[in-house]
Amino acid sequence: MTRSPDGHGAFGDLYHLLLTSSWTRLLALLAALYVVANAVFALAYLASPGAIENARLGSFVDAFFFSVQTMATIGYGRMVPRTVSANVLVAIEALFGLLGVAMVTGLMFAKFSRPTARVLFSRRAIVAPLDGVESLMFRMANARGNNIVEAQVHVVLARNEITAEGEPMRRFYDLELARRQSALFALSWTAIHPITARSPLHGETQATLEAADAEVVVSLLGFDEHFSQTVQARHQYGPGDVVWGARFVDILLPVPGGTLRLDYTHFDDVEPLRRRE
Repeated sequence: MTRSPDGHGAFGDLYHLLLTSSWTRLLALLAALYVVANAVFALAYLASPGAIENARLGSFVDAFFFSVQTMATIGYGRMVPRTVSANVLVAIEALFGLLGVAMVTGLMFAKFSRPTARVLFSRRAIVAPLDGVESLMFRMANARGNNIVEAQVHVVLARNEITAEGEPMRRFYDLELARRQSALFALSWTAIHPITARSPLHGETQATLEAADAEVVVSLLGFDEHFSQTVQARHQYGPGDVVWGARFVDILLPVPGGTLRLDYTHFDDVEPLRRRE
């Protein structure tokens, strides 16, 4: 079982779990909780025969939909509680429903208002000469119509190593970029790490990176000018995601008027380097 650092397990921070879940997963979970809660209250009503007026005796369906009306404070008026125990359950369920609506409303607002960056990372990174220096390159694109200002990219190489004492350890090395900041990230950005003698990738091959279970971790941080909030995006490249001796296919196409258009259809495409004759 996965445990969090505080020892409370995977559900130690339920709010964070719900906030970071996909919309599909979140809505499915809320729908399931809604059905389960109403089913539990329906069984509680059935435990007291005759508790609901105008409901069929022993009918789970009637008790379930009476619970739905109570939890949502609809109150059509046809089915009503008729005993003290039923009224107590109605009061508890009404409070449960009000608290549930308040919490779900807060969660939905937080999820809607949370700024996110729709940054596309190329599925592959490449290693190829650039200005006479072997370089690691990958590209990014802003898939939204907004601008990310003061964008910064941080690239780290993570790999397994053996210490001088013979202990296995996961170590992280910063990969310096030719340009790690961009005042305005609007279209595309190709990040370049020159593999010089000082680079942690110097002398590495795909085979050595695979043996060390290495991966390149990329994080982008910037300021969304529309929301006036910080946004971030992250991506990882394993050894199998790096193509050696290739180049990216051009994606910036000129259009009439002297502007450029980003062609996403070839965003992930690479091609072998052209040999000089």
